[in-house]
Amino acid sequence: MESNTSLILAGLGSGLPVLLLHFIATVLLFLGGVAAYVAVTPLRERELLASGNQAAGIVLGGTVVALAIPLAATLVTSLTLIDIVIWGVVALVLQIVTFGVAVLLFRDLRTMIENGNVAAATTLAALQLAIALLNAGAMAG
Repeated sequence: MESNTSLILAGLGSGLPVLLLHFIATVLLFLGGVAAYVAVTPLRERELLASGNQAAGIVLGGTVVALAIPLAATLVTSLTLIDIVIWGVVALVLQIVTFGVAVLLFRDLRTMIENGNVAAATTLAALQLAIALLNAGAMAG
């Protein structure tokens, strides 16, 4: 009979490569999602952050977390790499669409954030996080 240590090491040997593959794929999806968000939004995040715009920092910080939450749900619920990739892309698209809807609802949102309006930035970040939690819940459902 094998010892517990041998069983643990055998499980690690077979499970670790899968874990790393899924994790790396999710990190790549995450980085792609952040890059896509920065590319499609009308904000100039790098410039705003470099100038010390706190509102831009709140929005980008909220976005980063909001993109990660549903991707984490795909890791919990998906058993295969293709499942993670497909649902990860769906999750990212939903999060980017959330920003678009917010811009439609609050037409001067860009200007408010560029002018450092922390209240507007906090509201946008909260909306993105709320949708991310609902997105993750739907994926885990």
